[in-house]
Amino acid sequence: MATARTSYVCLACRASYKQPYDRTRQRNCPRCAEPLIHAGSAFAPPRRRDTAAWRTLTVLLNAGIGFHKSCCGGPGYRPRTLREVRERMTYAERSGEPVARALVRYNVP
Repeated sequence: MATARTSYVCLACRASYKQPYDRTRQRNCPRCAEPLIHAGSAFAPPRRRDTAAWRTLTVLLNAGIGFHKSCCGGPGYRPRTLREVRERMTYAERSGEPVARALVRYNVP
C-alpha cells in the first residue's frame, strides 16, 4: 500500500513538493536548503510567475492556514487574491477576530 503524500512549499523558490508526511522530520528545499512549510494534501500550487498568488499564499501559510482535506468539503474557503486578503485583514483588525479565522471567512460582514 502506498504512503500518503502531502505538499511542502518553499516560499523563497516558489516551489511545491509532494512527499510522504512525517511530523517529526524537518524537510528542506532541494534548491535553497531553507525549511519547507507543510501546506497540506489538498494544496494546488500557483504558477511560479504568478507573484500575486504567491504573496497571497505567503500570508496564508505564515498565518498558520493550511490546505488540509476535511471530511467531505475539502479544505474550505481560502482567499485567492491580495484584495480578498486585505479585506479580511482589515475586518480582523476592526472586529478583534483572530487573523487566521478572519482569513478563512467566506463573506466579510
